[in-house]
Amino acid sequence: MSVATDPQPPARTDPLPDPDGGRRRVVSMSVWAVAFVAGWLFIGLPTDPAYAFLWIWAATVAWNSSRPWRSHLRFARDWVPVVLLLVAYNLSRGFADNGATPHAYELIVADRVMFGWATDGQVPTVWLQQHLYRPEVQWWDVLASWVYFSHFVVALAAAAVLWLRDRGRWAAFMRRWGFLCATGLVTYFLYPAAPPWWAAQNGLLEEVARISTRGWKAFGMHGAGNLLNAGQIASNPVAAMPSLHTAFALFVVLFFLRVTRKRWWPLLLAYPLAMTFTLVYCGEHYVIDVLVGWAYVGMTFLVVGLGERWWAARRARRTPSDPPADDVAETTATAVPAAR
Repeated sequence: MSVATDPQPPARTDPLPDPDGGRRRVVSMSVWAVAFVAGWLFIGLPTDPAYAFLWIWAATVAWNSSRPWRSHLRFARDWVPVVLLLVAYNLSRGFADNGATPHAYELIVADRVMFGWATDGQVPTVWLQQHLYRPEVQWWDVLASWVYFSHFVVALAAAAVLWLRDRGRWAAFMRRWGFLCATGLVTYFLYPAAPPWWAAQNGLLEEVARISTRGWKAFGMHGAGNLLNAGQIASNPVAAMPSLHTAFALFVVLFFLRVTRKRWWPLLLAYPLAMTFTLVYCGEHYVIDVLVGWAYVGMTFLVVGLGERWWAARRARRTPSDPPADDVAETTATAVPAAR
């Protein structure tokens, strides 16, 4: 005689809860924070994609220190192609102008047409610096420097959190982010455009200072922008159109907006607006660059969303359909003998 028993649950493959996990996490994250501050002061803030990835990977290891190493290695395996693409993107921007003079005049005209009525005929960058720029570093300069720096880490950090919590949403995030980077890079090759500080250096505008990193000096953090300054010197000034700085900021906000409570929407939407002010005030972009960058974000969500729906429908057509309910009932009745 056999005895019916409930099926046993499968054996656990994840690490057992660590009774001391909270203390371990606090210690691990404290060590990471101290190391990050030391690297920031002596090397510079992580504005290079590979350098930023190392810090983010180290943060995920510290946060989940109780997980087995194979879990942390899976993170690196999934992220290495992404980091390589970002590095290639940064390097390839320097070749986008092919030695030609970048576009600038039409961008100046566009900003003057849109805003000249409110800025005495000046482009917004010149008007803002005339009213806000001082020889001494002001509090808004400090804020602008931190907002500018956030461009290099916010999207990566958001993607890292998604990878830890929901790998499916991480993949959706990466598809859209990759498409946005690719379309921006193609535009740089087809339409290399220079920012306001370049136009001022070449006599097309009144004096414009490039001040995106000056805010850190107020705290004596002269080395904070070392990597960023080196990258700015080495790069070619052809990435003004579109502004991927504001595009990245708006993209991250919109990706998370529908799963965020509406009371937090004004705070989230303030981020791309703060990035817009920072870039225009610091001489990095025209307003027209920002508007085109926002349009690219809308195009990204539309095109990738349509592509995902097309792919899902294609897979559904290739998957064999379930048999009709009558056939299932008949098959079940045949396969299960009547009780004696």
